[in-house]
Amino acid sequence: MSDASTTAVRVTPATILVVEDDTALRGALMATLKAAGHRPVAARDGAEGRRWFAHYHPDLILLDLGLPDQDGLEIIRTVRLTSLTPIIVLSARDAEGVKVTALDQGADDYLTKPFGLDELMARIRAALRHGVQVQGSPPTIVTGDLTIDMGLRHVSCAGTDVDLSPKEYELLCVLAMQLGRPVTHRALLKAVWGSETSDIQYLRVYVSHLRQKLEPRPETPTLLLSEPGVGYRLVDLPPR
Repeated sequence: MSDASTTAVRVTPATILVVEDDTALRGALMATLKAAGHRPVAARDGAEGRRWFAHYHPDLILLDLGLPDQDGLEIIRTVRLTSLTPIIVLSARDAEGVKVTALDQGADDYLTKPFGLDELMARIRAALRHGVQVQGSPPTIVTGDLTIDMGLRHVSCAGTDVDLSPKEYELLCVLAMQLGRPVTHRALLKAVWGSETSDIQYLRVYVSHLRQKLEPRPETPTLLLSEPGVGYRLVDLPPR
């Protein structure tokens, strides 16, 4: 996986708070994170998670929603009152409405149980890179063949300039600033059209336009993916 900017950013080792009540899964996550060079901290419930968050100031949180003492959504809301620390939700709840609620309330990503550890580590790398970016967002974002120079408002793909309309460019930039992370329909509509109640058909049309201009095979996109019932994700791809 590549960094989200042209400047190399070291994102490991990181302190990662694991808030998970399942003993076996918590142990597997701790072992995987340690093997990857991170510093994991375990919490068995929401109260312990809040305590360790205040004590360790982690770089990232892995959060189960179904905790024994409180709903994980409450922890997301609490963290977001004071911190932009990336949060990846790990939950057996697969309803689209729950995913949208978690993302809209401040979660950075959402993985439905059961999930693959390789996919989780890729999501962690993307979330950690984004956590660095929000402290000083780079003007240039690169993913695969796509380069977006936000300082010059210039987009190129495989070395060829891409001509985008103002709305297409704005939509692409919103997705690029959340590289590798899902962005909800509501958040995209509010950011690009100024109202989260705007017609979602606007999004479908403009995403289709972007795919026609950026994807080698727009009918089978690999760069700009749909998150069914949730929104869209600009994939973090290695440079080609």
